[in-house]
Amino acid sequence: MGAGAIGVEFAYFLNSFGTKVTLVEMKSRVLPIEDEEISDLLGKNLAKQGITILTETAMESVTASTSGVKVKLSGKNAKTIEADALLCAVGVQANLEGALDAGVKLELEKGYVKTDARYKSSMAGVFSAGDIIGPPWLAHVASFEAIEAVNGIFDAKYQPKKVGVFPGCTYCQPQVASIGLTEAAAKEKKLKFKVGRFPYRASGRAVASGDSEGMVKILIGEPHGEILGAHIIGAEATELIAEVGLGMTLEATADEIGHTIHAHPTLTEMIKEATEAAVGHAIHI
Repeated sequence: MGAGAIGVEFAYFLNSFGTKVTLVEMKSRVLPIEDEEISDLLGKNLAKQGITILTETAMESVTASTSGVKVKLSGKNAKTIEADALLCAVGVQANLEGALDAGVKLELEKGYVKTDARYKSSMAGVFSAGDIIGPPWLAHVASFEAIEAVNGIFDAKYQPKKVGVFPGCTYCQPQVASIGLTEAAAKEKKLKFKVGRFPYRASGRAVASGDSEGMVKILIGEPHGEILGAHIIGAEATELIAEVGLGMTLEATADEIGHTIHAHPTLTEMIKEATEAAVGHAIHI
C-alpha cells in the first residue's frame, strides 16, 4: 500500500523473488513526488516486470486472519483483494516513545520536534536531527543534519547549515534518482528554463553494459544557465546524481558542465550530454 520510494523498492524486491505483487497508490502514478516523465517510465517498466499497479485507488479497510488479509479498495480500481500479507508504506512518523517515556518534554510542530537554526529543541540540552524533525526522511539528510548539529554544539561560533538541495534515490531496477525541482514545480514557480534529455540507448557505455533503458533529464534556468534540477532513471542513477548535486552546490552553469571533460566511455557523460542538449549544443543525439 503506497507507491512512494519505500513501496516501490519492496514491490521490486519481492517481485524479483517470484512473489505476486500488487502496488496500490492514491495518486495517479508511482513515485508521485518525482518528475512525471520519470515516474511514468518507471511505472511502465515495473508493469513489464509483472507488478500489478493500481493508481488513483485508496484502501478502505483491512481484514486480517490466520490465512492472510482481505483489503477493500475504493476509487478507480474499487474491489477487494486477498493476499498473504499487506505492507503499508504510506508515510513516516516521528518515533518519540522513548523520549516521552523518559520524561523529555519537547515542543512539536505537525507531529515533529520543533528546532531552531542550531537544531536545538525547546528543552535545554536537547538537540534533534533526522526523521524526528520532519521530511524528507532520508538517511543521508539525517546524517548531514546530525553532523551540523554536533558542530554547532562544540563551537558556539559555528553556524550550522540547513538542508538545501539533496538527492532522493529509489533503489529498484531501473534505479531512480533526482535532485532539485521537477519540471512541474519549475512551471508552478513561473521560472524560465530549458529541458535537456539524453537517453541511455545513446550512451556507448550503457549499451556495452547491457543497460540501455533509461534517461537523464536536466532543467537549466534562463538566462544564467544554472541547474534547477535533474532526474535520472536507469542503471547507476543513484551514483550519477552526485555530480549534479555538486554542481548545484557550487552553482555551476550549463556552460561550465559542458566544458568539463568527462571520461569516455562512461555513464557520467550522459550528465554532460543532457546539459548540452538543454542549451542546444548536443552532439550525440
